[in-house]
Amino acid sequence: MPNSPRYIFVMGGVLSGLGKGIAVSSIARLLQGAGYRVSAMKVDPYVNVDAGTMNPTEHGEVFVTKDGLETDQDIGNYERYLNVELTKDSYMTTGQVYLSVIRRERNLEYHGKSVQVVPHIPEEVIRRIKYAAKVNHSDIMIVEIGGTVGEYENLLFLEAARMMHLQDPASVQFILVSYLPIPHVLGEMKTKPTQHAVRALNSAGIQPDFVLCRAERPLDAPRKERISVFCNMHRDDIISAEDAPSVYDVPINFEKEGLGSKILAKFGMKERTRDLTEWRRLVTKIHKSKRTVSIGIIGKYFATGEFTLADSYLSVIESIKHACWSLGMQPKLTWLDAEEYEKHPSSLKKLSAFDGIIVPGGFGARGVEGKMAAIEYVRTHAIPYFGLCYGLQLAVIEFARHVLKLKDANTTENDPKTPFPVIDMMPDQREKLDHHDFGGTMRLGEYRCRLVNGSRAQVAYGTRQVKERHRHRYEVNNSFRAKLEHRGLMVSGVNPDRNLVEIMELQKHPFFMGVQFHPEFKSYPLDPHPLFVAFIKACIKKKSLRKT
Repeated sequence: MPNSPRYIFVMGGVLSGLGKGIAVSSIARLLQGAGYRVSAMKVDPYVNVDAGTMNPTEHGEVFVTKDGLETDQDIGNYERYLNVELTKDSYMTTGQVYLSVIRRERNLEYHGKSVQVVPHIPEEVIRRIKYAAKVNHSDIMIVEIGGTVGEYENLLFLEAARMMHLQDPASVQFILVSYLPIPHVLGEMKTKPTQHAVRALNSAGIQPDFVLCRAERPLDAPRKERISVFCNMHRDDIISAEDAPSVYDVPINFEKEGLGSKILAKFGMKERTRDLTEWRRLVTKIHKSKRTVSIGIIGKYFATGEFTLADSYLSVIESIKHACWSLGMQPKLTWLDAEEYEKHPSSLKKLSAFDGIIVPGGFGARGVEGKMAAIEYVRTHAIPYFGLCYGLQLAVIEFARHVLKLKDANTTENDPKTPFPVIDMMPDQREKLDHHDFGGTMRLGEYRCRLVNGSRAQVAYGTRQVKERHRHRYEVNNSFRAKLEHRGLMVSGVNPDRNLVEIMELQKHPFFMGVQFHPEFKSYPLDPHPLFVAFIKACIKKKSLRKT
């Protein structure tokens, strides 16, 4: 056991989107496999206090911790690789830091000193990092600093890292994730951008201990030698991080480079064990799975210009993969635009080509009529359906309109004057919105759910009570529950503390289920979420029936 926690700062160079979060998660998995208690932390240089107010098409998925903080999607990556549940202490933004310093100044906690950006902001950053390591009982804390080196907005976080290294050089390491392009017209891997990134890091007073070289192909000896000479580093500390078939291959690739052992050696720590057995078994299963199951995802947060931003639904995608791999299948995912069904209702028949349909979470009125048209189609054509959060609410509205014949049924989110508010806002939420209290005020985090014995949900879970994570303001209106259940839409999961609907399902259907929570936040590659597994099983059965 180390006397005090060790800290590893991971930073990015050249460009964003290199996979720092996957690198952090993979390193954490290696060190965990070496027998140490490892935790991870994300530093976002945004002035936003949390990620909840950011548009998913700009920032990607908003991940919610069990204690209710809306965070960057990398927290989800850390949880999935480490198979742990992190808390709000594992996420930090510029907004949080400045807000804390200003509050402390207002409370006279600086005892009359002039409060300055330096050193007081970096000192608050350091305090938060050390506190996170303490509450997580970490032997090693890995801190990812968002953005790229050379940017003004993350300079104070780099300063905090530099100060920690100055205070205790033996307990702090720096890893730079950089990019080595291979211009097609040249056909040669270029190291110059990485050299400049290291120089930019040097200008902040930091010399990297390792450089992870992201590239299309493995790093060769001449490139390693060049980076070694021009970046003042040992050749063995330059790690090849080529593109992998799956993000879950990355820990294995790093293990081949001996990265975990090298990090521990620099800390003066020994491997207690070297156990990646389960992870290797997972990777083998991923690559051996050849049979496919076709899943359509109907959303609206994936279009950004001419590109598709799958990161908006990252946890949903990974949860589908986890469930498929556990059943020896590969998912074939197709993004479906809900607005297409509004413009061209005849295109709904294309849904019959899918083994299952998912409507994930979301907000607002855009595309909802198309989503409900799709939900009606899969409900009446025996196609497996899984609705997540908003996907539950829209399924309830569709059922109320077409089965209960409440033509104008709606959610008060989209139609405040609907005569049939089958989905309505909780009173405490309405009070918050009336006071313009928007940030971090939804029903967030983990809540209990009691399951009806013998229901499809209860059979999938294998227990009578579970805890799941939420992110929403609107709920199924209890005034309509009896009517909905009378016509066959069963309430199979309820929050016992407030009598709120958590799960609804049709029992006379191959699989038709909506959940008010976000099960995707609790799915792990080594422990798939049971509801996703149940859904994929139904999709496999549907595919088999269609073939025969």
